[in-house]
Amino acid sequence: MSNFAYERLHHNLQVMKLDTIDSILDNFLEIAAKDGKSTIEILDYLIDQEMKNKEAQSLAMRTRIAGFPSQKRLGDFDFEFQPSLDKAVIRDLTSLRFIKNCENVVFLGPPGVGKTHLAIALGLEAVISGFRVHFTNAATLIERLVDANKQDRLEQKIKGLSKFQLLIVDEIGYLPFTSDGAHAFFQLISRFYETRSIIFTSNKSYGEWGEIFRDHVIASAVLDRILHHCTTINIKGDSYRLKERRKHGLITQNR
Repeated sequence: MSNFAYERLHHNLQVMKLDTIDSILDNFLEIAAKDGKSTIEILDYLIDQEMKNKEAQSLAMRTRIAGFPSQKRLGDFDFEFQPSLDKAVIRDLTSLRFIKNCENVVFLGPPGVGKTHLAIALGLEAVISGFRVHFTNAATLIERLVDANKQDRLEQKIKGLSKFQLLIVDEIGYLPFTSDGAHAFFQLISRFYETRSIIFTSNKSYGEWGEIFRDHVIASAVLDRILHHCTTINIKGDSYRLKERRKHGLITQNR
């Protein structure tokens, strides 16, 4: 290989941002020459390594953009501690058909039963499968929607959130919405209806959502859209956090 061809090859690899091939090319060509590898074998290996590296980078970026507060996997979830959960339903959700079908998932239950864990775990499965995901706390989401509305940028904000194929809204019900927040949230739900998927976690039953929105009419309209294509999982069990505190002797067992 002439120096001109060698330099042009590396230059073109850099221009095309084939950084992995650029970094391993020289060393691998030496190994390939010793092993007598064919041109097809060389190209196949180099392109395969480039693809694997780009996929890893893409996964890392999607995970970072998702904004998960922690890394929770389904394999780490203690189903035996929550016997009310149907493993078959959770397993079906991991197929991610609900995202492809623009359906919603709602995890209901008291604090500490694993709602957020399951929501994050499904979100991670979605990220790994190539979906664009965004995790947000309900109070934070409402605050940002209200701020955007005050600046006449609500449409732009909702459009930005619509870039995600799955939105995870955590902890609906811990804080009530303001009137402006309820109306902004309704507009978001209306935009996502039958076009995107949302996973919700809430410590309130659906009958109590009117209190969250401080408006039963808006709550009814929101629930109508959420529940039209939705899987509801009601977790009735003890708190994992209390379990750990009892384990370490911080809480005395009831007798």
